[in-house]
Amino acid sequence: MRLLLNVIWLVFGGLWMALGYAFAGILLAITIIGIPFAIASFRMANFALWPFGRRLVGEPTAGVMSGIGNILWLVLAGWWLALGHIVTGFLQCVTIIGIPLGIANFKLIPVSLMPLGKRIVDADDPYAFMRR
Repeated sequence: MRLLLNVIWLVFGGLWMALGYAFAGILLAITIIGIPFAIASFRMANFALWPFGRRLVGEPTAGVMSGIGNILWLVLAGWWLALGHIVTGFLQCVTIIGIPLGIANFKLIPVSLMPLGKRIVDADDPYAFMRR
């Protein structure tokens, strides 16, 4: 079921969102200061391509710098990417088949606003949610 949902996701919005994250990552990688943000953007592009079966969990050792970085991210790229998730999610919810995809898009909005201090884990890994 995950494979089917991921393929449908990729065709009907996942590729679009992943390209948005990749474009933001390329723009942010131009400066040395933006490289950590670019890495987070590329990580989110990977997650936006194939989200079903994986989850984002908070990194307990993230610290204050990730909080400050998230505020900068929100101003520089986060709200554009969140807007992309909102528009794509509403367009997917127009059809009954697209409703699960739209809901998945809406679940990605918080992490598109503040991606630093998060890591992608396999949803089936029982140890992934434990604190390190």
